[in-house]
Amino acid sequence: MAQFDFFVVNVAAPSLEHDLRAGPAALELIVAGYAFTYAAGMITGGRLGDRYGYRRVFVWGVAAFTVASVLGGIAQSPAQLVAARLLQGLAGAAMVPQVLATISAVYPPGERARAIGWYGATGGLGSIAGQVLGGLLLTADVLGLGWRAVFLINLPVGLVVVPLAWRLLPEVETARRAKLDVPGAAGLAAGVGLLLVPLGLGHSLGWPVWTWACMGASVPVFVLTWSWLRALGARGGQPVLDLALLRVHSYLAGVGSIVAFMAYFASFMFTLTLLLQIGLGLTAFQAGMVFAPMGAMFTITSLLGARLVRRHGLIVVIMGGVVVVFGLGLLLAGVGLGLPYVLVALMLVGAGNGLVLPQLIGAALVEVEPHQAGIGSGVLSTAQQFAGAGGVAVIGAVFFAVARGGGEMAAMRWSAAVDLVLVLVVIVSVAYNRRRAIRRAWPERSRTAATP
Repeated sequence: MAQFDFFVVNVAAPSLEHDLRAGPAALELIVAGYAFTYAAGMITGGRLGDRYGYRRVFVWGVAAFTVASVLGGIAQSPAQLVAARLLQGLAGAAMVPQVLATISAVYPPGERARAIGWYGATGGLGSIAGQVLGGLLLTADVLGLGWRAVFLINLPVGLVVVPLAWRLLPEVETARRAKLDVPGAAGLAAGVGLLLVPLGLGHSLGWPVWTWACMGASVPVFVLTWSWLRALGARGGQPVLDLALLRVHSYLAGVGSIVAFMAYFASFMFTLTLLLQIGLGLTAFQAGMVFAPMGAMFTITSLLGARLVRRHGLIVVIMGGVVVVFGLGLLLAGVGLGLPYVLVALMLVGAGNGLVLPQLIGAALVEVEPHQAGIGSGVLSTAQQFAGAGGVAVIGAVFFAVARGGGEMAAMRWSAAVDLVLVLVVIVSVAYNRRRAIRRAWPERSRTAATP
């Protein structure tokens, strides 16, 4: 649901502009407002799960998400729809961290990778469904609802998921006596908002002074929040962000790799949509169908990836990155040769992405303690949103700058070249951490072998 609604509004944007008379600023807020509150609330959502229980907070989140979707579906003005999207983002922030937290707390490390593979596969399906199903709903004009159907479709889904989740999800024991750190949560949310809002709106507004002022103001906000978190932890309190989590090397390394990957992935999806609809003249539904083979390959390799990693280790992730590099290279060479070349390149990119992203998530969470699973998942998801927003802002700016002088084909080549560099950063990072893990494991094996 969360991934679906993140992408589906992109497809519905032209209809919203026509039916609701939404101007450019309102459209930006409708599309990006969800991402703002989603990212700003993610860490707090993870901590709420650690305190009140993952199942309970997940069910609350799904219920709130369903209500927000209905409010969006019946909105009569851009302002009402913006409010509904902001509420959707907050509900998603409560809902999503509980999934990874439950996986981390319930499954032992040996079985966790397979569960995260399924998590990655469903996320990929949700992303592609937002493009494909959204276009299909708009084209079919179900019950004459038009764009409203892309929101109201969440109502039957929520009515099914809420009772099933309450009945079937395991109840995980968590530290429920801990008090919620309201100042820490507010500080993190403010800092995230001060960064993400200008990153999301800056380009379309021409980067006015307030965007730079907000990004600058985020620095002292983060510094003050960090000082508060350290002081609260030193007093024996429960800060919203457990700083001990940041001393887990595998977690930090995994988050760093995911930041580079998501900066590439989000910007690639954004610039590719522009190429298909503006450069190649496809409709929203046709463009969504072009994404379908990439989504199918992502799903297949996500499910196979966990088994391959268990057998061969992180070399599988490195090889997945190499496949992405080949796909981007083919796109660079063949983007002007027609849609068939683009489709082959996208299938390679999707296959490589499926071998990389779920395994990076699993590697990041493998050493996280069960009582930190909620906040660990929240920080990880927040980093993904940051990276995605930053990637779209920076690489999107490259695309638009080149497109003004050389057209969309040339712009896609330049943006894909930057994406290729980011994927190479992921490959180098994973290779370094794989080598470090082997070096750490070797003395342990030697001591074990020497023990009589």
